[in-house]
This record gives sequence, structure tokens and C-alpha cells, in this order.
Amino acid sequence: MNSLEAFVLGAVQGLTEFLPVSSSGHLVIFQHLFGLNEGPLTFDVLVHLGTLLAVFIAFRDDIVNICKHPFDRLSWLIIVGCIPAGLAGFLLAPLFEQAFESLLVVGIGLLITGALLKISEYLAHQHFGLKTADETSYKDAVFIGIIQALAIIPGISRSGSTIAGGLISGLDREFAARYSFLLSIPVIIGAGVFQLRDLFVNGIPAENVLPYIVGPLTAALFGYFAIAVVMKMVRRGRLSVFSYYCWTVGSLTLLYYYFWL
Repeated sequence: MNSLEAFVLGAVQGLTEFLPVSSSGHLVIFQHLFGLNEGPLTFDVLVHLGTLLAVFIAFRDDIVNICKHPFDRLSWLIIVGCIPAGLAGFLLAPLFEQAFESLLVVGIGLLITGALLKISEYLAHQHFGLKTADETSYKDAVFIGIIQALAIIPGISRSGSTIAGGLISGLDREFAARYSFLLSIPVIIGAGVFQLRDLFVNGIPAENVLPYIVGPLTAALFGYFAIAVVMKMVRRGRLSVFSYYCWTVGSLTLLYYYFWL
């Protein structure tokens, strides 16, 4: 892997991780279309840490406040919201691994993502959600957490589906987006923990270290940009614009699956 490839992979990871278009779904599509294999595991772990850095920078005030007050309501809402995804990842891992081999699953998942974005925006326009952390119930957190668990399926966007779940639950627009991105921190860390052993075993090749610096930094930069875009779109009630992208890519994926494979 050279530095240019690392830059491209980092940019794609940073953008699709936080834009509501499903990074895992795009990975499966690119692998089928171009015969790509997954990059080196060490690189993959570092790029995900780059996206995690983007979240820490974008929501540093929230994170500092959580560290100062670890037992306030927002902290508990994050913990409760992460439980369904943790259980699903532990109990249903083999099924999710099979899903990552199927373009059919990705196509359907993207269509579902588009529908969630559209429906949630419609409902948000109808009842103007005003719930902040104090008004958000643990039942709301469980509901959003279940949607996040479903987003392990490639094609269903984690950020898009959890923001949509927040809007459907009546959360304030900005808080729905903030809560979604804060929920991503334990998920990204949890996914990386399983790969850390291999990271320490394999290490970084000393003769070609630059791509392993470029990739994570690029992922952090583009991830931060994607977060800013999503926050702006959510505030303006325009997140459903991404529905049309998801529907288009999902439909093309299904056509490719049925007529070209």
C-alpha cells in the first residue's frame, strides 16, 4: 500500500463512517465491483481510530462533561443505548459475518436506510421533537439502541439509522445527532478491541510507515468534515436528502445482483 492509496481509503472511511450512507455497505460493493480485498488489519484498526479521533474533536465539550459527571443522565443513556448492539454483536456474529458477503443484503439495507431517513424527517416536521437528555427516556434509548444493533447489517447506516431513531422518538434535532455520534464511541472502540491483539502482534512495517500515518489522519480529517455536514443537515431538517442517494445505490446494487452476477 502506498500513501495515495492510504489517503483514498482514509477519506472514504472517514466520509462513509459518519454520512448516513453505510460505510460497511460501500465496502462490500467496492469489494465485489473491483475485486478488492480488505486492507491490512493494522491499517484498518488505525483508520478506525482516526474516525474515533474525529468524534472526540467534534464533541470534545460533551466528552469532557461526561468525564466530569460520569453518572449523569446522558452517560446512562449512552450505556443503555449501547447494550442492544453489544448483545447482537456477541450473540449473532456468525450471521452478520455472512451478511457481509451478500450484495442482496447490502441493496436491501440501503433501501431501508433511505426509508428510515425519509420517514424520520417527515415525523420530525410533524411533531417538532423537543426532547433533550433530561426528557429522553431509557425506553427511547433502548429503541435507538435496537436500531443501532440492526445497523451492524451492511447497507444500514449506523449514523443515519440512530439519528432517524432519535427523531422518531421525538428528540430535539441537534440532540438526536449528538446522541447518535456519542453512541458511536463505544461501538468503534468495541469493534477495535477485537482487533487490537493482531495490531500488537503484526505491528507497523518499519520500511513503509508513511501510509499508516496518512490513512488515520485522513480518516480523522474527512470524518470531522462529515460530522459537520450531518449536524448542519439535521439542524436544517435536510438529512433525508441522503435518502435519494441510498435508494439509487441500493437499487443499482440489486439490479447488479440479479442481472449481472
